[in-house]
Amino acid sequence: MHTQDMTTKNLGQDAAEPPLTGRIALVAGATRGAGRALAVELGRSGATVYVTGRTTRNRVSEVGRTSETIEGTAELVTAAGGAGIAVPTDHLDEDQVRTLVQRIDGEQGRLDILVNDLWGGEHLLAASVFGKKSWETPLADGLRILELGARSHVITAALLLPLLIRSDAPLHVEVTDGTAHSNRRYRENMYYDLAKNAPIRLAFGLGRELAEYGGAAVAVTPGFLRSEQMLTHFGVAEENWRDAIAREPAFAIAESPQYLARTVAALAADPDRARRWNGRSTSSGELAGVYGVTDTDGSRPNAWAYFEDVVHGGKEGSPEDYR
Repeated sequence: MHTQDMTTKNLGQDAAEPPLTGRIALVAGATRGAGRALAVELGRSGATVYVTGRTTRNRVSEVGRTSETIEGTAELVTAAGGAGIAVPTDHLDEDQVRTLVQRIDGEQGRLDILVNDLWGGEHLLAASVFGKKSWETPLADGLRILELGARSHVITAALLLPLLIRSDAPLHVEVTDGTAHSNRRYRENMYYDLAKNAPIRLAFGLGRELAEYGGAAVAVTPGFLRSEQMLTHFGVAEENWRDAIAREPAFAIAESPQYLARTVAALAADPDRARRWNGRSTSSGELAGVYGVTDTDGSRPNAWAYFEDVVHGGKEGSPEDYR
């Protein structure tokens, strides 16, 4: 089917089928956490989703977790109603990314949605970064943070965008930590600050470039994310995550990965998204308010508003006031 012939169906104007039916998506960094949830939710909305990452059933990345793999993510996408396709890819390796581009081009001829959720640097933070000045941070660790959080995003955008602009409604999503507004405060360490602000500027700049193609680039952030790694860190599971609040009171504002995923899927299905969001930085909490999305427990947490008002602003309030 010709791309232009798919416009009405793909933007969800046919209520008889999921809103992203026929759309082709790539979630770069879909092994676990927000990336996995984003891939699954795009699949639930009807998309064909290519999922990439470094951890497979035969190989473990430097993150060191074996319980989540890209094959597992692809199976979840398919089970949700989409079509999940796992492609092992290290997005710091240009040749591997070019091979990915060639595969999507050969199989689909275009890309409609690119979600850039690459990271995988949590293992460096507590030991090497947080609480340390830039000159106290091991240089190799600092540079690795920039590679994982910034360089990988640039490589992916540079090589995939020529495929994305073949779409009749291209959408590029940069996933990061913090909004442009919240990140006006220093993010604890120079390397981390640079890595998490880079995707925001990428979305801003790419939004200018995609505008002439009727497209949009948007930077999105979850709030306090209950990723698999975060749950492990606190020694809890999704079923009993509130048990960790005694150890970390701010965890009361935590949200599931599905929350961000639901909001981004709603954004992707919005035919007016370019006008509303292009070049902007936003959060799961803000998008949820606009699109009427809730988290898995029916709440609507807005972690960044809580931190802005209560933690940093001194306003009276509790996490429950922001759910």
